[in-house]
This record gives sequence, structure tokens and C-alpha cells, in this order.
Amino acid sequence: MRNKILTILEKNARISAHDMAILLGEPEEAVAAEIAAMEKEKVIGGYHTLINWEKAGNDKVTALIEVKVTPQRGMGFDSIAEQIYHYPEVQAIYLMSGAFDFTVILEGRTMREVAQFVADKLSPMEAVLSTATHFVLKKYKDHGTVLAEEVRDERMLIMP
Repeated sequence: MRNKILTILEKNARISAHDMAILLGEPEEAVAAEIAAMEKEKVIGGYHTLINWEKAGNDKVTALIEVKVTPQRGMGFDSIAEQIYHYPEVQAIYLMSGAFDFTVILEGRTMREVAQFVADKLSPMEAVLSTATHFVLKKYKDHGTVLAEEVRDERMLIMP
């Protein structure tokens, strides 16, 4: 039941325990107790709303920053990640395989603000060897939700 609850919540965090119980064919009390247990265990870390900021008229700049680091002896990558994720601008940080170590996802009001973060806070860190910043130009799909307008064929149909 746990994985089924998580799958449903991932698609619709606003669903009530009552409606979920009906979908699962389980008692509402059991579903509510399982959700509460998963929240307590931090299996469910929070509930978020996906907002299309472009449509809301609030322009934000999103950047993905590739970061190469030198891991610290005895602590590996965790202590470096902790230093980075404490900055409020940082929306997410992932340890990666491949050509670089971290992907840092950052939000700012302008490209200059993001560049200033990289120059003043991220690059000067002792463990950071290099960074490469990529700006998101347009979001088509985010967290499984299509954000782009459907492209419609506006050509007129001509019958022979």
C-alpha cells in the first residue's frame, strides 16, 4: 500500500485521504495512518506546488551549474554539498556520475544575480575546482507536468 500511496501523492498532493482510500480500496484510517508514518519517517519530505512563473508574470532565472570539486578526506562529497545547499538561492543539489561532481539548481531574479552567486559564493569555495553555468531558456515539462502550450496546426484544410 505504501508505494501506491506515494505514487498517487506524487501526481496529486492535494488528494484527500478519503479519496485515496476509495482509489486503493483501503480504510481511510489506514491510509491516513500510513501517510502520517511516512511523514514522520521523512519518506514524504514535503508537499510542493508546481507554478509556471512565466504565466504568473514573475520572471525568474533558473540555472543548472556543473561543479567539479576535490572531495575532502574523511567526509567525501557530503560536507561540500552541505555548504552549498545552505544557500537560500540553491533549489537543489545532486551528486552526479560523469564529467563533473554536482549539479546545482539555482533560482535568481536575473542572470547577473546568478552569475554573482557563482562568482562570490560558489567558485571561491576551497574544494571547488571549476563551474559551468547553464541557463534554462524555456521549460516545456517540469515534474511530469507539461508547461508548454500545445502547438496547433493553423493551416487551412483544402479538400480536392
